[in-house]
Amino acid sequence: MTNPTQICLNESPDKLSDTCLDEIEKSEAFERLVMPHLDSAHNLARWLSGNDQDAQDIVQDSYLRAYRFFAGFRGGDARSWLLTIVRHTCYTWLRKNRSAETTELDEDAPLSDDTAPDPQSILIQNATIEAVRSAIAQLPTEFREILILRELEDLSYKQIAEVAELPIGTVMSRLARARALLQQRLGGLAAKEERR
Repeated sequence: MTNPTQICLNESPDKLSDTCLDEIEKSEAFERLVMPHLDSAHNLARWLSGNDQDAQDIVQDSYLRAYRFFAGFRGGDARSWLLTIVRHTCYTWLRKNRSAETTELDEDAPLSDDTAPDPQSILIQNATIEAVRSAIAQLPTEFREILILRELEDLSYKQIAEVAELPIGTVMSRLARARALLQQRLGGLAAKEERR
């Protein structure tokens, strides 16, 4: 099969075919509507897959799928549409590549504090960040994905319902359970720290 983009490159600009014009319009629309959500796609893939390298592979595959099926995008929220594709791609990838869910995380995220705290404060902050990451990673996937979409990606309940293909009531229920589980796990950590 001949690639329409390649054909377009060989045509003179004053005689572009309808196929080339359609491909150019598709590319421009994709670039404008979908590409700005690359960070959100990577964030969701990283939290669902558990590590950065797998997330990069998943996001790349997701963007290829999104581009291939961009004609099926009927307007609306491009971010929700893309995150739905990322979610499906991630679960497909996890089924193929992992028999059991793992909880390893990428720990390369830098601290964003501009002030220079003392070493003890840094140690406490790092321990807290690690505890929260670990607690989130230990959540069951169906709760973790809802929590990530709401708290880290700031999607509305309606957008989460579209991405996860769930009723809004189920989204609210899973979010409440995810928060309760997270609070329970972090509360247990706080109790252990107090006993030390």
